[in-house]
Amino acid sequence: MIKKELQKAILDVTDQRWPEAKIKKEDIEMSYPPEGMGDYSCNVAMKLAKILGKNSKELGLEMIELLAEYTRENEYIDKVEIAGAGFLNFYLKDDHFQSLIDEINRSGSNYGQLDPEKKEKVMVEFVSANPTGPIHLGNGRGAPFGDTLASILEKAGQEVWREYYVNDFGNQIKILGHSVLKDEKAEYKGEYIEKLHKENKLTDAFEVGQWAAGKILKEIIQPSMENLGIKFNEYFSEKKLHESGQVEAVIKILQERKLIYQKDGAFWFQAMEFGDEKDRVIRKSTGELTYFGGDIAYHKNKFERGFDRVINVWGADHHGDVKRVLGAVEAIGHKDKLEIILTQMVRVIKDGQEYKMSKRQGTYISVDDLIDEVGKDAVRFIFLTYSNNAHINFDIDLAKDRSEKNPVYYVQYAHARICSILRKSQTLNSKFQTNSKSEIQNLKLLANERELELLKHLNKFPELIDDMAKWREVHHLPAYLIRLADKFHGFYADCQVINEDDLMMTATRIELVRAVKTVLAEGLRLLGVSAPEKM
Repeated sequence: MIKKELQKAILDVTDQRWPEAKIKKEDIEMSYPPEGMGDYSCNVAMKLAKILGKNSKELGLEMIELLAEYTRENEYIDKVEIAGAGFLNFYLKDDHFQSLIDEINRSGSNYGQLDPEKKEKVMVEFVSANPTGPIHLGNGRGAPFGDTLASILEKAGQEVWREYYVNDFGNQIKILGHSVLKDEKAEYKGEYIEKLHKENKLTDAFEVGQWAAGKILKEIIQPSMENLGIKFNEYFSEKKLHESGQVEAVIKILQERKLIYQKDGAFWFQAMEFGDEKDRVIRKSTGELTYFGGDIAYHKNKFERGFDRVINVWGADHHGDVKRVLGAVEAIGHKDKLEIILTQMVRVIKDGQEYKMSKRQGTYISVDDLIDEVGKDAVRFIFLTYSNNAHINFDIDLAKDRSEKNPVYYVQYAHARICSILRKSQTLNSKFQTNSKSEIQNLKLLANERELELLKHLNKFPELIDDMAKWREVHHLPAYLIRLADKFHGFYADCQVINEDDLMMTATRIELVRAVKTVLAEGLRLLGVSAPEKM
């Protein structure tokens, strides 16, 4: 990728000329400047200026001179200019972008597939909602995010495992049992509880809860995830952790490392040693284990299965658990191998008002409710347009709208429009057969401003995959696809694709259109959204 090549060249000359600045690879930020101001921009001169106490613009000009040999040797670079307070703006030649079409159409869906410097075995654990009822939007938001992050990591060359942790052990399972029995300790309500109550033949609350949790997992949660287009490699049972003795074993390890102490009859993990605000109970004075003990054993189990890195996607209501779990993972010898990503809440808007009615549960909207309203594609795409740190206002009316106002419709329509163009181009087959399409096309013809904008955007796709895999920022992919659709619609309005009187231009533009289709389809696949051929 040119972005990385430029970054390395800048690092090399900076190291040689100003070694005292100790500039690192991560200090050299490569960005995309506003259109018309180059293809790549770097702000390293400003960073150098702060360190060296010199003028940033003068440093930038000196750096351009130092990069002169590199730019001469690399034919794809047209020129380098200084902008603003010292930005280095790199302009690439048009033929670099024009030649990209062959690469995309030759690679197909493999365009953007990366070969990482370090390949890791990564587990992405997401959703993991208690098996006590339908998946609601609070924990369901993490489903498209976790699934798409996993797909992006695979695209970036990592080996990925998708997992759902089933909390089928503990107090919430007993409460579920009481709810199914409809006794004085019942808490859960809804149609599903009524159905389980009629089917139940057990009397012990915990046994009832475990039976009910198994039914909910198989009959509600798994189908709900499949409706959302998600397939987990494994639904991992917390109950099995306890039954196998792994929870007691990890507690013993922490005791041997003197990280657990006894106070007021309870056993406490020294979480404060690892940055938490207070120590945490791991075993109550009654002898009952807290959920925390199971969490530690589960993470130990993850790394024992050979995962180099673990990513947990949790709802915002788990923010208080982050430091204690990170600390526990460090305590068992896996520091910096666990990442925890939190997702914020979802508000559903209908007819301009917050929408709260649920057909299945009575107190919240389930993922299935929303899918029934607007479809899987709209749920996934719109959820993913937001950063995981941002709250979502999901507008049902917008999600149903079949116009350019609806982002998923806008992108899918671009793909369908391209498929229509390619079908129409089949009528030219006889003329193309007389003169091979590859012979009559001329990529240098793609010099129109609209065409070059499209090509430059296609060039960004592999770099986008690399950045999203690195920073875990999935929301940039829908934004990229919306922008690509926008550029394609602009191109289509200004440039006639099929012209029987100009076969060379027609053949060339068809190849450009085909490349756009490839990237749109692959981007939608990564999002778990369909790429329709007709709309």
